[in-house]
Formats: sequence, structure tokens, C-alpha cells
Amino acid sequence: MKNISLIHSSSLPALDYAYASHVPSGMDQYFMAGACPLDQEGRVPEGIRYGEQAKLCVENLKAALKECGAELKNVAYTRVLVASSDQSDLVAVWQAVREEFGSHDVPSTLSGVTVLGYSGQLVEIEAVAALPKKAK
Repeated sequence: MKNISLIHSSSLPALDYAYASHVPSGMDQYFMAGACPLDQEGRVPEGIRYGEQAKLCVENLKAALKECGAELKNVAYTRVLVASSDQSDLVAVWQAVREEFGSHDVPSTLSGVTVLGYSGQLVEIEAVAALPKKAK
């Protein structure tokens, strides 16, 4: 069975994420829309901050992945966007996301941005997932 390989470096600093991932040929790739911290009414809940929004984004990402027959272990790459110029906010989001992904230390990019699409939105997570092709 084909699986995503997470690639760690022996010559670069050890970090809490892989430096690269390899998706073998013959796997279906899924490019997920940015997971936002939306509730069932399609709104960002009032009063939740960075870490809580990150966890809600991951929960929504898991739901979207499930629609594709995937789960977090099938994610090959993420981009985590944080509406802040304060590095401590980025660190809080990163810690929450890494906790949710557990031992699947997928390569990721963490970026501070000026604003995100929804009112009150502080976090968004983009992802690419891969699964073995389904028999037709």
C-alpha cells in the first residue's frame, strides 16, 4: 500500500515538523480549501482566540478530509495563516495545530498575515492530502 513519506533531515536542525513529504505516484491528491474556525451557522464564534480558533480549524479540516475518505495522517502539507504580527500568537497557533496532528509531523508553513476573510477570523489552515487511488 502506498503511503505519504515524511522526510526529516540529518543535516538540518531537528524541528517539530518534517522538512518535506513524498507522495508516491499513483496516489490521488486532494487540495483542501482553507479550513476556517466556523461554527455550524458559518460564523466565527465570538470571544475565541488564537489557540481555540486553531483547534476549530483542525476540527473543520478533519470533517472536510472525511468527505474525501481521508484523515489527518493523509495530509502531505499544510499552510497555517495567522492574522497577527505578534510572534507569540503564531507560536500559540502552531502549538495547537501540532497538538492536533500528534505524531504526524507534516511539513508546514506558518505565516502571519494582515487579515483573513471572515469577521473575527484569526486562523486558517490550508492542506494537501493524498490517498491511494480507488479501484474503479
